[in-house]
Amino acid sequence: MDKLSSMAVFVKASDLGSFAATAKAMGMSPQMVAKHVVFLEDRLGTALLHRTTRRQSLTDVGRVFYDRCKQLLSDVEAAESVALDMRSQPKGVLRVNAPVTFGAFSLAPFVTRYLDRYPDMRIDLTLNDRFVDPLEEGFEVMVRIGEVEDSSLIALPLAPYRLIACASPDYLIRRGTPRIPLDLEQHDCLAYGDRPSSTPCRWQFTRSGKSEEVRISGRIRSNDWKALLHASIAGYGITLGPESVLNAEITAGRLVQVLPDHEGPSRPMHVIYPVGRRPTAKVRSFVEALIDEFGTDVPK
Repeated sequence: MDKLSSMAVFVKASDLGSFAATAKAMGMSPQMVAKHVVFLEDRLGTALLHRTTRRQSLTDVGRVFYDRCKQLLSDVEAAESVALDMRSQPKGVLRVNAPVTFGAFSLAPFVTRYLDRYPDMRIDLTLNDRFVDPLEEGFEVMVRIGEVEDSSLIALPLAPYRLIACASPDYLIRRGTPRIPLDLEQHDCLAYGDRPSSTPCRWQFTRSGKSEEVRISGRIRSNDWKALLHASIAGYGITLGPESVLNAEITAGRLVQVLPDHEGPSRPMHVIYPVGRRPTAKVRSFVEALIDEFGTDVPK
């Protein structure tokens, strides 16, 4: 008998809990299922399953062997998948996760351009700002802002996620233009976050290597930065948001950057995917396109 085939039968029998269920799932007789398991037990010289007329369970050796067999079969499947993918264009569904603001303003337009390039691809894009376990939740590619310390993930750097402060021309005419970060304490600032409005919000700026933190306040706070952007354009205060998005508003004349000689907060950004397997064509093409689009240090 073929060892890999017998391992596959053994794993399925362990998962389903009976030879009859395994036989039905794999299109063979219960007797053939038993022969595959006995073949492995004879090779190893030990029992892998405790079998009674009513139930079966793994022996101590069987549990260890089951884990190794499952990993081996997964690796074989991945190897075959990679070999097939290398001969074909990316196709299928790719599950992607990203932060809300970056995903809505920057990643979504990129996704449509990517789909134009690869007509056999479909993207399932989920946006949230919470921690996501890609293995547990089934995401194949993620974009994350901040440091990545999980050794089970491959993290490739993108351009840093920089924030700048902006306000509408109308607001600056009415309230004046702040010259130093401390001036922001006398302005209506639009706070991002889901904490109660009584919780202080602070913005940090850097100039000539020296950092300065200021406590800001205003009439509007939101956990969705898009709402703050609209409020700022409407003249309700100063917003601190992603440079890549606000540059377009500045160019259009809807907003003006304030404190341009001070650097706003900047955080590293990465595209990440699980380690352990060679990426398939769909993952590889999406990651490479992401790096081409967002991997330089020049905001787009």
